[in-house]
Amino acid sequence: MDITVRITQQEEADALLSRSVLALLVGALLDRQIPSDQAFAAPATIARRLGCEDLDANRIAWHDPEHLAALFAARPAVHAYPAAMARRVQDLCRHLVTRHNGRAAAVWEGAATGRDLYRRINELPGFGRQKAQIFVALLGKQYGVQPDGWRAAAGPYGEDGTFRSVADINGLESLEKVRAHRQQERRAAKNTAPGHGT
Repeated sequence: MDITVRITQQEEADALLSRSVLALLVGALLDRQIPSDQAFAAPATIARRLGCEDLDANRIAWHDPEHLAALFAARPAVHAYPAAMARRVQDLCRHLVTRHNGRAAAVWEGAATGRDLYRRINELPGFGRQKAQIFVALLGKQYGVQPDGWRAAAGPYGEDGTFRSVADINGLESLEKVRAHRQQERRAAKNTAPGHGT
């Protein structure tokens, strides 16, 4: 099935996300403390710096860690915390190699239910509850991975017609709506933080 995503609004990056589910996983892993579109554009940058067209789990898993960290840190850095994120991406790829023969799609292939799908994603290094829910929503809404109960397993991110996360980005307009939602969430969290207004 041909997939076309428009998460980053960058042709090269979105093309890679459309054909490589490993790139999708890496983008999701990096989607922390930086804008989602920047995180999901990073796999294309990483592939380019590794000198390859697509990401390869085996190549990243056994790459020299110091060199990989340097590739992440080269300007412009792929993340605000390049060394830490290089380690996390390498841990993810090693998990895929040792548990799934290097095939990212094997993580969710054959998932019988949404709960099973969520469990498989949640077991990945660097994927906590919220990130796993968002990824289940992303797979369901944009990649056609929809076992029974996937929306429930994705929590609020699985709801239709919302703009909560990267799962809902399919163009510039939806990207702006997701950005606005995240800004609103940050303001709400700041307003409820201990000591606010004292």
